This record gives sequence, C-alpha cells and structure tokens, in this order.
Amino acid sequence: MTNQPLRPVRAPKPKEKKSPKFWLSVIGGSVAVVLVAISAIAITFLSQLSATGIDVYDADGDKYEAANINGPVNILLIGSDSREGQGSTKYGPVGNALADVVILLHLSQDRTNAVAISFPRDLMVEVPSCPNPDGGERFPPSDYMQLNATMNNGGPACTLMTIQRLTGINIPHLAMVDFKGVIAMSQAVGGVTVCLAEPIQDDYTQLYLDAGEHTLVGEQALAFLRTRHGVGDGSDLSRISNQQVFLTSLMRKLKDRGTLTNPIAMFNLASAALENMTLSKSLTNVATILGMAQEVAKVDLDKITFIKLPVYSLSGDYAGRVGIIDDQAQVLFDKLAADAPLVFAEPNIGQGATLSEEEQAALDAAAEAGTEASTSEETLPDFIQGTRADVETCSN
Repeated sequence: MTNQPLRPVRAPKPKEKKSPKFWLSVIGGSVAVVLVAISAIAITFLSQLSATGIDVYDADGDKYEAANINGPVNILLIGSDSREGQGSTKYGPVGNALADVVILLHLSQDRTNAVAISFPRDLMVEVPSCPNPDGGERFPPSDYMQLNATMNNGGPACTLMTIQRLTGINIPHLAMVDFKGVIAMSQAVGGVTVCLAEPIQDDYTQLYLDAGEHTLVGEQALAFLRTRHGVGDGSDLSRISNQQVFLTSLMRKLKDRGTLTNPIAMFNLASAALENMTLSKSLTNVATILGMAQEVAKVDLDKITFIKLPVYSLSGDYAGRVGIIDDQAQVLFDKLAADAPLVFAEPNIGQGATLSEEEQAALDAAAEAGTEASTSEETLPDFIQGTRADVETCSN
C-alpha cells in the first residue's frame, strides 16, 4: 500500500448571516407576488361580474339608475330552473326558463333585522307590461299569470317588476342563480348539514335520504332544495318549508364560521357562484356585495326570519295553483314598507318541516316552566308561517 501524503483539513467556512434587510426583501418580494396574483384574479373577477349586469325596473317600468345601500336593502333572489347548458339530462328536457324559487330579502336600515319572504312559484298574480331585454316591443300585461311563468315575459326583470307590483316595495337589486350555481355554492361552503325527521324517497329529483342528519353538497344539495314530492304533502308550500330547513342551517354555518365578515371567504363564495348567476347592475360592484354581507353579519340569528307568503288553494281551472290572502299578506307588506321588524316569538313552521327533537324539548321545557320568549319588538301574528335562523328544523 502506498502511503499518501496527508492533506490539511480545512474548517468549514462559516455561513454568511443574512441581514434583516435581506429577509425583509425576500418577504416583501413574496408578498408582492401574492398581491400581483390576487390583483390579477380580482381584475378577472370584476370584468366577469360587470359583464353579468342586467337592467332592472320599478313597478312602473322606470329603470333603476343607482341603488343606495345605506338605508333599508331589498333584493329579489330567483332560483331559475333553466336546463340550458347545465351539462346533465337528469334535470329534465331543456325548455323555457321558469322562476322556480322567488325570495324577497329585506335588511332593515338599522341592521338589527333581516327577513326572507318566499313566494310560491304556483302563485297567480297580476303582471305589468315588461320591457323586452332583447329590444323591440314590450311584453303585454296580464291580469292573471302564474308567478314562475313571468320569466318568459321579459326575463328575471319582469319577475322583479311583478313582485314590486304585488308588494308595493321598491326592489332595486336582483340575483338569479341556476342549477350549477347552487351546486357550486354548496361546494364552496363545504356542504350544509340538514336534519330529516322522515326519510326522503323522491324519484323526481332522485333524492333518497334516511331520517337523521346529512351534510349535503353538490347535486345532492340541489336535489334537496328542488324536492317537493319527497316532503310534506308534495306541494310547493311544503317545499318552501323544506328549503327553510336548508337556508337556516346555511345561515348558522356562515355566521358561526365568520364567513360573512371574511373578505377572502366571501370572495371565494362569490367566485363559485359568479359563472352561474345573473345580477342586476346594482350588484356588479364587489364592494357593494361585500358590504351587504358584512351588514347581514351584524344581525343576530334570532332576528333573521324566514317567512311563507300567506296563500290559499285555488280550484276549478286553477286547481293546483294558489292565490294570495290579501289582508294577511298586507300585514307583511306594510311592515316592509315601514322598515318595521318581522320577528317570531316562536316558530310557526307549517307542513313540510318540524322542530328538531332538541328544539321541541327546549320549547316544551319552557312551556312547563311557564316561561315564554320575550322580545322588545312587536312579533308577527299567528297566521304568518315561518321560522328563525337560530331554530333548527327538520325536513318532514
């Protein structure tokens, strides 16, 4: 073996210590990259949002030029049952788009109360002359038309004009969501947990659920909101109660997780729905949407009310449709016009839903103890049906 000369071992060169300025520059550069990415997304989002804006009109047909959100806020939410471009045949054949869900949202000026009034799609109403969104002659008025068919008389703007004529309330904001939008939004919030007092077996929407709790997301959430044959007596009124089971649970989730006050979470939620929504021009401003969400977040859950419009069943040629109970509905409309609270002392749910076992037990215990819910506000009369966002109800 040949002896090799030993080489001197050099001590490792000490690592150069980075100065605070170096790390600040790295962090600053990373933040800059993130901000650029967010800005690019925001610009794309804003351009898409602006492109969706449609003109909306008051009951007399005059266009809303601007909307003030500093006072009471009224928004008409429409769920369209259009099958156009939905990417699935399970929803049925493509045909005329109808207003499957119609809900008037009202936020009080002092931000202490909010209400969502559901109008049955089968409601027979007087329809004003509506502008043609494609130009040309206006659509003629009608003395008696089913509410969901107003979409064919001038699009969602005509549905909005009809509700304004019916209620006497100015509604400068409109948001219409289709099937894919409901699916996307349910996915964006991570699903909504609902309670079923009875199983749902509905061949029409292909919804099959056992009794108990279920977290609904995607197409299953859509099917739950659409089902009418699987709950109550199979009527649209039962479906409204079922929808309120979903919507109250959604509100509790959004409030509990602080989503309504989290700009990033709201941005993600809005982005998920944007591609499938039609908005009035008054809602094409992101600051307006975020501002509204933050205002709703100020309202306590027991002051967020979900109401059914008072109606009665028609007969003869209009069997299966409903008419409005004028004097009872006028109580709601007068309160809305005066920006007065619409609150329940206790839920008055109606068919299609029931109190959860926990809620019923608490109610029974309060009754046995002789204690009743108290509020400083005037509560709704017994003939008004609905519930509150703080109350868990179950599909029935």
